[in-house]
Amino acid sequence: MASTSISKAEKSYIQAGFLSSPPLRADGRALHDFRSVALETGVAPLANGSARLSIGANAHDGGGGTEVLAATKLEVENVEEDGCDGGRIVCTVTCSPAAYPQLSSNALDDLQYDMTVILHQTLSHPSLHPNNLGILPKKKSWLLNLDIVVLADAGNIYDAIFMAARAALWDTKVPKTRSVEYKVRKGNSGGVVGGKTGSSGDMDVDEETTSGFDTRQIQQATDFELTDYWDEGEVLDGRERWPISITLNLPPPTHFLDATLPEESAVPLKALLVYSFPPSESPNVQAMRILGSGELTVVLLKDLVKEGEKYARELFIALNSKLKEEDIRRNQKARERFARR
Repeated sequence: MASTSISKAEKSYIQAGFLSSPPLRADGRALHDFRSVALETGVAPLANGSARLSIGANAHDGGGGTEVLAATKLEVENVEEDGCDGGRIVCTVTCSPAAYPQLSSNALDDLQYDMTVILHQTLSHPSLHPNNLGILPKKKSWLLNLDIVVLADAGNIYDAIFMAARAALWDTKVPKTRSVEYKVRKGNSGGVVGGKTGSSGDMDVDEETTSGFDTRQIQQATDFELTDYWDEGEVLDGRERWPISITLNLPPPTHFLDATLPEESAVPLKALLVYSFPPSESPNVQAMRILGSGELTVVLLKDLVKEGEKYARELFIALNSKLKEEDIRRNQKARERFARR
């Protein structure tokens, strides 16, 4: 993770604030408080799903915070060539040079790679795989590309990336498809197609013909078509399972959430914990990373996982509430636009 450079005096001052009683932070937050989170879905009209998320942005001009843009795009791929039966997910994280002006191009590439690996390995796990990415069994499937762009980093970038990714996947619609089989019309031995010659040779009796494209009683589908071009499609399966990340910053013996850039520079050790909360099931730890220098004992790590689950659940509930509000807002906006036609 990229961080700003601070002096030893600043580092000591920030660390002393965490260990004071009560703990003190420069912006007045408690140790476990998040900055304000702003979320908007449907920001990329040509994407199958999209979201823009910011943490700690200035309420007046919208600047000064961590800002991430996420978008999904579905494309058809052949299973026999390079695809995967049932579909697959590919994640990519790109960092704007304006977000990290202090980094060289090589360092920026390394940072993008690290973020991409963590996100892709987590979201492409079989336990999270959607069931509606298949089109034709063993022939065609959907490739879901999830692209993340980091526009600004004012701290806590991993939590922002996972929240934006979850919002974009929540917003994703999969086009409805229908299998198609092409049948060649069968003619008689005389080469007459679509007709039958009588025994006397002076009369043709038309036989029942069917369309070359028959979408009923498919026995061996060879291709597919979209059922409704005007319909955005169905919701991506498993929207409640997509995980959320919590970064625990660890100034011993305590921890805090949602670090700013100076706080990240003052605290070198972080635990990145990713949780999913499937409906009617116990929570799952989808990923865990220790970032920075330092060591954690097994006992401490076990306690952090338990604490992280509590914070992640609170964030999960708040994010779900905001996503449902966005669905209502966009549906209302669509109805108003339709009524004006």
